[in-house]
Amino acid sequence: MKYLKNTLLLLILFGKTNGQQQNQAFTLKQAVDYALKNSPSEQNSNIDLKLAEYKRKEIAGLGLPQITGSFDFKDYFKIPQSIIDQANFGGGMIPVGSYTNFAFGLKYNATAGFSASQLLFSADYIFGLKAAKEFEALSKISANRGTSEVVAQVTKAYYGVLVNKERLKLLDANLVRLDKSLTELRAYNKQGLVELIDVERLEVANNNLIVEREKVVQLLKLGENLLKFQMGYKVFDDISLADSLDMQKDLSGDLSINSGDFAKRSDYQLLKAQENLLKIDVKRLKWGYLPTVAAYGAYQFSTNRPEANIFENDKNKPEKKWFPIALIGVTVNATIFDGFQRHNKIQQAKLNVTKNTNTLRQLELVSQLESSSAAITYNNALKTLNANKKNMELAKHVFEVTEKKFQQGVGSNLEIINAQTSMREAETNYYNALYDALISKTDYLKANGQLSK
Repeated sequence: MKYLKNTLLLLILFGKTNGQQQNQAFTLKQAVDYALKNSPSEQNSNIDLKLAEYKRKEIAGLGLPQITGSFDFKDYFKIPQSIIDQANFGGGMIPVGSYTNFAFGLKYNATAGFSASQLLFSADYIFGLKAAKEFEALSKISANRGTSEVVAQVTKAYYGVLVNKERLKLLDANLVRLDKSLTELRAYNKQGLVELIDVERLEVANNNLIVEREKVVQLLKLGENLLKFQMGYKVFDDISLADSLDMQKDLSGDLSINSGDFAKRSDYQLLKAQENLLKIDVKRLKWGYLPTVAAYGAYQFSTNRPEANIFENDKNKPEKKWFPIALIGVTVNATIFDGFQRHNKIQQAKLNVTKNTNTLRQLELVSQLESSSAAITYNNALKTLNANKKNMELAKHVFEVTEKKFQQGVGSNLEIINAQTSMREAETNYYNALYDALISKTDYLKANGQLSK
């Protein structure tokens, strides 16, 4: 019984813990940080960084001593035959050309030892190591570029949910207000003060508002699912947003068209890193005319035996001895003539450098265009937002005045319906403009390399 109670207690605690994990509240910064830790694309970027690091270490290892050990055992089913001219051993008694063959060696042969080599000079190694370091730096820039993309996507999705939440609050307030008017109108209808058609008109408006609210609810769920996806958060777990829209913070004044610094853009930094790699390749090819120098050495023991007793050792019997073999040497390899292949490779590498420089110039122009376009789009969106905000306030004021007139008996319900429809359209336009302004600001920051965690 005690065991059952403890089990139930653990299940309750575990359920509470799971509940807490499945419904977390995130600020925008927390949502971005969560995405940078859990987004599959961001995790792959981090893996690419590690791959580049290990690749650099792999290339660096080529310059360290290379040591190998070996053991070789042979069993000659047929001992190799050697051919000799017997005239060489006949003291002139045997004519030249009298060849014979005989088995040379013993049935069993074994060799054991180790060898080592050390690269002394190689242009390919020197510049390969430099290229590996540049490639590692390029991988970091590429990861930063992916990070910027993740931040942009999470920010847009987060703002989308916030806007729909605000839209839903306003719809709920309008429904309460319209429901109150509908209740009063039904009471007037029972008293014979208004016709049934007036009630039905207002009911149609109320039903339309309910349908619109349901659409916003579904859009809110879709937006939350998109945010979860961008964050790497489980789609079927609940999520809540801790931040709210702050117009003064999220949407400042007009942005300068000429304030962008394209050197901060990750795509520019990628091209610069690629330029360094291409220049290193040119130097590598030029230095490739120099020879490659390597030192090597080996120390081995070998034995030949008539029986397979290779591990027996008797210094007094040659057939049971291991004989040492030791050597050191230096290898120098140099290309004398390669059919002008290296020369042509150098010319190709130089042209690739020039091509990359042209791409950098093109990117500078594109960056200026994107930055100015993003600033103009944001400034226009901000003006549209301010205009729609005024329209929404005016439409709300018109509705409130119309509602008071109707309550005082000097207005018609048709005026209320028209005012309510205009107010709803103004609210929809306002929140659409609000979302466009938030998205365009995010695009501006991204275009200028200012969007980071």
